Amino acid sequence: MTKKTIPDRKDIPDGHKWDLTPLFDASDSWEALFTEIEEEISGYQKYRGRLGESASALSEAIQFHLSVSRRIEKLYTYAHLKNDEDKANQLYMGLFQRAANLYTRSAELASFVPPEIQSIPDETMQLYLSDAALAEYRFFLEKIIRHKPHTHNEQVEQILAMSRDATQAVSQIFGQLDNVDLKFGTIVDEAGAETELSHGNFTTFLIHPDREIRKKVFHQYYKTYDDHKNTIATILAYANKKDHFYARARNFESCRSASMFVDDIPETVYDNLIRTVRDNLNPLFKYLNFRREFLGVEKLHFYDTYVPIVPDVEFQMAYEEAVDICEKALEPLGKSYVLTLKNGLLGSWVDRFENRGKRRGAYSSGCYDSPPYILMNYEEKNINSLYTLTHEAGHSMHSYLSIQNQPYVDYEYTIFVAEVASTFSETLLSHYFLDYYKDDPKMKAYILNREIDNIRATLYRQAMFAEFEKITHGIIEQNQPLTLEVMTAEYRKLLEAYFGNTLQIDPELELECLRIPHFYSPFYVYKYATGVSAAIALADKVIKEVAPAREAYLDFLKLGGSRYPLEELLAAGVDMRSSAPVEKAIEHFDSRVDQLIELIDK
Repeated sequence: MTKKTIPDRKDIPDGHKWDLTPLFDASDSWEALFTEIEEEISGYQKYRGRLGESASALSEAIQFHLSVSRRIEKLYTYAHLKNDEDKANQLYMGLFQRAANLYTRSAELASFVPPEIQSIPDETMQLYLSDAALAEYRFFLEKIIRHKPHTHNEQVEQILAMSRDATQAVSQIFGQLDNVDLKFGTIVDEAGAETELSHGNFTTFLIHPDREIRKKVFHQYYKTYDDHKNTIATILAYANKKDHFYARARNFESCRSASMFVDDIPETVYDNLIRTVRDNLNPLFKYLNFRREFLGVEKLHFYDTYVPIVPDVEFQMAYEEAVDICEKALEPLGKSYVLTLKNGLLGSWVDRFENRGKRRGAYSSGCYDSPPYILMNYEEKNINSLYTLTHEAGHSMHSYLSIQNQPYVDYEYTIFVAEVASTFSETLLSHYFLDYYKDDPKMKAYILNREIDNIRATLYRQAMFAEFEKITHGIIEQNQPLTLEVMTAEYRKLLEAYFGNTLQIDPELELECLRIPHFYSPFYVYKYATGVSAAIALADKVIKEVAPAREAYLDFLKLGGSRYPLEELLAAGVDMRSSAPVEKAIEHFDSRVDQLIELIDK
């Protein structure tokens, strides 16, 4: 019997790994910069009590602060990327902890900056904002001033800054447990091959044509979570409590209002999303009922919801071929865009394949002084890997264009717009495939099925996740216990609401709420759903209008973090303050479902 195991990091060829030398060419370079910053951060003291002296004094202090922040980001980026290569590597775990600690100490020493800026009289600040010395920092200052009702005196701000390192423990503990310590056993397929089950290949197994294998994988995977459910539930409960602590400390009415205030997103955007999705579940029910009928099963289970409806389509795509497809799909964005992207994806941006201890999932990450790196766990037999690569490529090009067009102070865009760029790229990929396979009904149906499942996962599923986050934080805010039993009971109610009678809900699925990494970072998931809604609207504009819409979209990416996200999207041509983009996305989903049903019926 052959056995396929997850390779160790040392067994991955260098050409398949990202190249971090643009950050640091050797560990002693990292140490040198770390020491330099450690010695320099005491320099904050010379600005204490002087920020209101003059526009030039304030400008000098901001320049010092941004210089420190920029270099700490460089240290932190390198450390977290190395740490994510192998969570069991103690050397890089140590670097990561030191970088995080340095960030916390710097934040402590800089904690006087916001309250001191906010104490400058309004009339004086207006004069400062019109001074050429502060022209580049206007938006930076306006954001600080806006936080005045939620900022305390210097002593309290210092304590809050000091607390950050300790309160991040919950997400770090979950990350270590989930990525390193949890083991899922092995799976034997129909050919007798034995494969180690992991986060990386779980969804690949869920598209396996053999239902018994899918069923075994599902139950075996969740058995591990069941064995640790009390511990993980406690971690999640304290993640919610941490959010509640900071919301109260910052004088916000709720955890959600605290989270959304930073981006100037009205809570009505969140509520509109959930309400609109809740009011339009019938297209989802129609699709799931069709899936059940076509698969010929009496009851549809979760492990039946990923396998392609179109049978006998063998997907196999090497990484290099996936890059080629990604390039072709994104051609509407222009030659310069796709050439830059291709060079990055085939060059040094991407850490391509799974290895033991590597952080699961995928992301795009970097800093102002690095390439926009991508972590992947690419699976050649899973079309989702192609879509994930295209998704992360959207993030990375957003970062690339932002850095090329914005100063450091304004380059960092918010997650709210980040998820637009990524899902926009996925939308163009589906459009490319549907055109490419227009004369091949079987492949066209396969791609329609994939796009439908992607929107289902990004819009409906993330809206359900968003509602779960709202509920669990509300329980904590009402001083009620958030136990394992409470979590799973609330999650089951949502599963029953969002799936109706179309899905047989296995008890193990109630544990899904424990394993979603974004639940340990508050109010992130709703941005996937709003992001895909905006992306579908913008992609439709680019496809139909070509040049004008393309330039507007690229200009949107170049804005980086120089405006609030709703303003940036409005400039690109979509208004997320209304429910219209979400409704349009649901109409698009419904249309794709009808096309799939019609094509298969023929």
